[in-house]
Amino acid sequence: MLKKFFVIAAAAFMISACDEPAPATAPPPPPPAPQSFMVFFDWDSAKLNTQASNVISQAATAYKSKGGARITATGHTDTSGSEQYNMALSLRRANAVKDALVKEGVPATAIAVVGRGEQGLLVQTGPNVREPQNRRVEIAIAGQMAAGYDQAAYCKKLMDLYRKTSTAVPAQGPVPEAMAECVAGRPANGIPVLEKALTDSRVPLPPRT
Repeated sequence: MLKKFFVIAAAAFMISACDEPAPATAPPPPPPAPQSFMVFFDWDSAKLNTQASNVISQAATAYKSKGGARITATGHTDTSGSEQYNMALSLRRANAVKDALVKEGVPATAIAVVGRGEQGLLVQTGPNVREPQNRRVEIAIAGQMAAGYDQAAYCKKLMDLYRKTSTAVPAQGPVPEAMAECVAGRPANGIPVLEKALTDSRVPLPPRT
């Protein structure tokens, strides 16, 4: 009789356990917020001053530390001048920043440029106001172009492609230094340089997967 009681109790326990809801799984963490930098310009100018160049250098370093991300350079103007002129000026500013980033080793293919003219004022003003804070380019660095890709394998692909498409690998310079970084287990440092070298030679980049 006692044995029968224990069998019934065990069965009841198993049934109640099955009725319990499964423990909720934690939601995946949100993607990191884009890292941003701000470059400011003189009135009616798309030329980069020393301070702007320093900021762009910092942005390029941040890009390289991510092992290949997407950069968006968004140009803005103040409200002085016509809307049509300011739209073109904002795009010239964004392209000036892009060119400077490329000189810092960021692949041109990783940079998107946007011109917004008088839209998105940092300091709200009326029309025809020369506001220095509104004459800017915002550099946003976000995500990876291919999440979770094998950087070491991709760096090796770039090295092999460069050797295949070039007559010879120079003994010194940024390319052999980038290859050395890949071999040393620091592909994040070598990938941007190799991508730029291939892009400058008009060689299509291999897939990151």
